Amino acid sequence: QVQLVESGGGLVQPGGSLRLSCAASGSILSIYHMAWYRQAPGKQRELVASITSGGSTDYTDSVKGRFTISRDNAKNTVYLQMNSLKPEDTAVYYCNADLRLVTTLKRYAYWGQGTQVTVSS
Repeated sequence: QVQLVESGGGLVQPGGSLRLSCAASGSILSIYHMAWYRQAPGKQRELVASITSGGSTDYTDSVKGRFTISRDNAKNTVYLQMNSLKPEDTAVYYCNADLRLVTTLKRYAYWGQGTQVTVSS
């Protein structure tokens, strides 16, 4: 069994910063892509940022220059540093990991439970 546990969400004023963390645990052989998605009320879930096992990153245009995704492969953890936050960044943020299991050697995509980020004055 695999779990992705997110932390770091909360309420912040416009212009503020938050750092999200997502730790993967369980019968993991290896982790490939890791990513952060978000879903605002009434909107579809969207990809915010992704990072490969080698550290290559990609961002949606609306967060470029403000958000930074990183990972610690030794800890099976991915981070999202969010700076200069705007009200439109308000959403539930979900961690996603593409990984291979020790038990079956099969590759699956797993999701975290989500963490709320609210940007408001």
